[in-house]
Amino acid sequence: MISSLEALAMSIRKDVVRMVGNARSGYVASALSVLDILVYLYEMELDVDPKNPKTRDRDRLIMGKGHGCPGLYAVLAHRGFFEREALWNFRRLGALLQGRPDGSRTPGVDVSSGAPGLALGIANGVALSMRMDGLKGRVFCVIGDGELQEGSLWESAMTSSHMALDSVTLVVDKNGDQMGGPVDSIKRLEPLEDKFRSFGWNVASADGHDFSSLDAAFSSIRDKNGRPSVIIAKTMRGKGVSFFEEGRKKDSGLSRMETERALEELGNGDRDER
Repeated sequence: MISSLEALAMSIRKDVVRMVGNARSGYVASALSVLDILVYLYEMELDVDPKNPKTRDRDRLIMGKGHGCPGLYAVLAHRGFFEREALWNFRRLGALLQGRPDGSRTPGVDVSSGAPGLALGIANGVALSMRMDGLKGRVFCVIGDGELQEGSLWESAMTSSHMALDSVTLVVDKNGDQMGGPVDSIKRLEPLEDKFRSFGWNVASADGHDFSSLDAAFSSIRDKNGRPSVIIAKTMRGKGVSFFEEGRKKDSGLSRMETERALEELGNGDRDER
């Protein structure tokens, strides 16, 4: 199963490069950072039905790092929430897939996202509402590590614990980078695991690009004991594309030449070639 996830993630990773290259804009490095986490969630954890995306008792995913949406869109297309062809109109005026996830427009997107630091508060509200309605679905919230510098995030973390929201699982895409530079040069986060534990959370860590590691981390938090859970997943910005991994390019779209080079590094030859 793990090897099939790896092959799937590589194929979807190429779609992310193709769609951002086609649009000539978008945050491809951030999308490649969080991609394996999203693949794992949608293939192994989330109870969702692409044919009935609004089923009340489904699991929810709140995408805090909305700028990483190319990764989310490519995974949703693979799961069948909409046709893969929609990826090639990414960011075009009036298209299905905009520069930030839009819950009113895109099938499979549960909540629109934009401002950083608010996603966990929204996840708490969704989880409380589902509890009041007697629904069993879980709520997953994916954020970037830069969002942990927002005070609103920690207020929400206290609420998750205070309200014993054990249906909430927060996943931190910890790539160590944000718009203004390295996260720790702007405001240090460590000791991050201890901070969440002190707020009353179950805590697990993982390599966010290793499906065995992600599987072990998610397995370890299944017995939640009335507490919310967080998985801190170490990732790499632009995973798989050298000029992003080595910091030689900012996360600002791809030219035609950069798109071709990225696809060559990822390995051409599967699905269709745009």
